[in-house]
Amino acid sequence: MTSSTGHGSAGTGATGRRVTANIGLTLDGRYCGPGGPGDLGAIVRYATTDVARDHLGRIWESATTALLGRVNAEGFLGFWPTVAGDDAADPRDRGYAKWLAEAEKVVLSTTVTEAPWERTRMVNAPAPEVVAGLKAESGGDILANSSPSVIKALLAADLVDRLYLLVCPEIAGGGPRLFEDGLPGTRWTPTRQDTGELGETALIYDRVR
Repeated sequence: MTSSTGHGSAGTGATGRRVTANIGLTLDGRYCGPGGPGDLGAIVRYATTDVARDHLGRIWESATTALLGRVNAEGFLGFWPTVAGDDAADPRDRGYAKWLAEAEKVVLSTTVTEAPWERTRMVNAPAPEVVAGLKAESGGDILANSSPSVIKALLAADLVDRLYLLVCPEIAGGGPRLFEDGLPGTRWTPTRQDTGELGETALIYDRVR
């Protein structure tokens, strides 16, 4: 495993809150394969490596709000609470699961209005508008957590201050990409890089403003 660190230049807001985003991608920049959202074979096998789990710990350590799309939230909150109470689970997984349970969760949805989880707000509004409201409040980082539609909207509005990427050494050959044509031109600086034995690379990039 190799790693390197540097100093980023991530922006904050009036309250000092950064907007961060976490997602796993293939070498050809896709967050799922041609089979749709459930086609994650090129990514999932790398998510339980030491590099990926250490990366997961860095993602949430300074965040107090999880920003999620509804479908992603249903998947996460149907799985992670059981991990939080599993003494046999990897401590890094349990740490993340407990954080997710205790953190403020803001879920974007056009169809569901009543939150089925504790510490959760359902919001029917564009992601940039929701983030503007959150940045006006006090708290830690606002983490757009593995929800591609939310992350794409925030990238399009140039509101992401830090990117946490797990790049997996496979080419999916089809499926949606995170970085689509039409995004504003932006510059980023690498803050950390760790490469695991399977070839997966955990990267942190900070937006240069």
